[in-house]
Amino acid sequence: MNADAPETPSPALAELARACGVAVEYTAWNGERVPSSTAAIRAALTSLGVDAHDDDACARSLADLDDLTWRRLVPPVTVVVEGTGARIPAHVPHGAPVAASLMLEHGEPRPLEQLDVLVPPRVLDGREVGRATFQVPDDLPLGWHRLEAATSGRRGRGWVVVTPARIDVPEHVRRERPWGLAAQLYSVRSERSWGIGDFGDLADLCALAAIREGADFLLINPLHAAEAVPPLEPSPYLPTSRRFLNPLYIRIEDIPEVAYVPSQHRAVIEWESERPRRANLDADLLDRDAAWRAKSAALEKIFEVERSAARQARFEAFCLREGDALEEFATWCAISEAHKGLPWPDEFRQPRSREVDAWRDEHGDRVLFFAWLQWIADEQLARAQSAAHEAGMGIGIMTDLAVGVHPQGADAWALGRVLATGMEVGAPPDMYNQHGQNWSQPPWQPRALEAAAYMPFRDVVRAAVRHSGALRVDHILGLFRQWWIPAGNRADDGVYIQFDHEALIGILALEAQRAGTIVIGEDLGTLEPWVSDYLNQRGLLGTVVALFEKGHDGGPQAPENYRADALVSVTVHDLPPTAPFLAGEHIAAREELGLIVGDAELARGAAREDRRRLADYLLERGWMPEDWEEDDLVAGVHRMAMHSPALLTAVSLTDAVGDRRSQNHPGTSTEYPNWRIPLTDKAGAVVLLDDIFDNERLQRLLEAVRTARR
Repeated sequence: MNADAPETPSPALAELARACGVAVEYTAWNGERVPSSTAAIRAALTSLGVDAHDDDACARSLADLDDLTWRRLVPPVTVVVEGTGARIPAHVPHGAPVAASLMLEHGEPRPLEQLDVLVPPRVLDGREVGRATFQVPDDLPLGWHRLEAATSGRRGRGWVVVTPARIDVPEHVRRERPWGLAAQLYSVRSERSWGIGDFGDLADLCALAAIREGADFLLINPLHAAEAVPPLEPSPYLPTSRRFLNPLYIRIEDIPEVAYVPSQHRAVIEWESERPRRANLDADLLDRDAAWRAKSAALEKIFEVERSAARQARFEAFCLREGDALEEFATWCAISEAHKGLPWPDEFRQPRSREVDAWRDEHGDRVLFFAWLQWIADEQLARAQSAAHEAGMGIGIMTDLAVGVHPQGADAWALGRVLATGMEVGAPPDMYNQHGQNWSQPPWQPRALEAAAYMPFRDVVRAAVRHSGALRVDHILGLFRQWWIPAGNRADDGVYIQFDHEALIGILALEAQRAGTIVIGEDLGTLEPWVSDYLNQRGLLGTVVALFEKGHDGGPQAPENYRADALVSVTVHDLPPTAPFLAGEHIAAREELGLIVGDAELARGAAREDRRRLADYLLERGWMPEDWEEDDLVAGVHRMAMHSPALLTAVSLTDAVGDRRSQNHPGTSTEYPNWRIPLTDKAGAVVLLDDIFDNERLQRLLEAVRTARR
């Protein structure tokens, strides 16, 4: 027996695990069945609030699970597809009368019919509990409807969420199959940036891409909030909150109140801008901390300016709309600022404690400042989307939704009740990440999330689609199952946890349809084959990376065989730009970083063979000249991608200008400067937004794209 093989779970543990949605094995990326370790299974069950320390505990926990629904008067949430209806159980003392009704989202009451369904009572804690069954009609409108039930001396509440069977992609997208650019916003700087690409740059990049090149959308990195004070986490995929924006992206000069800053303070603002603006021409690593220190000093001065009556009313309306969530987030920011990286007092660990309430009252001005930052950021993002539409983009901004949040961040603090403790979410080993990945983020706790009627998830989605023409959901597989890694374990010693994907995808579809947002799921990696089909059935697009599409013989897949309901690109943010990737430069980098499993020389040989077969294929299809050079190879791969039936095609801005550095090496944190690389050309010289569309290489590549599309 292999000494490294995980211990086989006992039948009692395996039965409990399956009942709780904890997988005892999974299918790896190469088709092999891989068992989960017993220790990881027990740790996951513990995080789910289930006692599984031995077989007797497993048996008791299994019985408790069976009783759980009988202890509730009504379920906390029932998610249905429009036109289908549902049956809802109500649990009352055996023989007691019960009535149930709905209050529809728009205010109309709707009584529910009790069905003649006989269910034997159950004995719980020495009392007989009966079940009544109510019919949810199949003609309910889309939305969040309040469920109420009443019996003698007791009331229960829940929600009925009616979701669309399918969200429709706009007709112009199906007809025109538009293309767009993909960029990491922070890396794209202009002469007016403060060392970091900002919302003003976003608006200008959208307008220029539409007017100069005919692009229909701009895919950017997540814009989620980072820490309130330095040091700022550089990864946009490890935010402090997914419900709020990163004020680092605020364009100082575009705030209306700047015009009314007193002259002495205006001089301070101009002085603060000088150093970060000088950094715009520096190809060295981006310095978010320096940029934020300069911006925050300027923002403090602008915040002091009295707002007009109309502007103040808009700010107050924003605060009312965001409600408790904004208050909690702004409070977290203010407390973080006050403690400057030091541990918080224990009494501040709970967001709604008396001590936190008292602190908020005492420091109301600082809490208000951080709420104001969110209002300004929200306004500027909305203006960027308007600028995209005004310039002719049909979709406009395509934002990215990160998988999770920082374990010590604002959302982890405010939403701790629905997050799993002692667990970190990641991914098992795959072809590219052979050690697996640990993203260090606390995952949703599925039982707690359901008990909260999925509203925390809804709020994350609403924030993401508010000013987006399209939303890319990073690792959408996490809405089906998540790879949980017990704290302290290697990334490959985890376990899959099942989620109610019908509920989560349904809510995502509902909120996206209401916002008029296209949804693209990043369905790459280790997944069950039916997942992509399910996404397409619900109207969500999938993701195709042309470099990874292979035929039966291992050579390039004919683009005509790509999925149609998808966003296709040649590369993605977790890969190097196309030219260095095809040259195999990433292998040497990953070998140096210790990310290669096995013989690196074999990996180099495989990369050379892939490049040769790709070049032969492009020559055969007439997408590259016989005397080709590297730029021709990159253009040829993009021609290949553009010949697919995919509804959307994204062209990486790094490919367009010839950048050679990777934005991110998955599996690293401090070993490589992830997410800190400014946009440069092939020679390593900075490319500013002001000059991007005069770039000769970009013009050649985008002409190839436009020609292929025609």
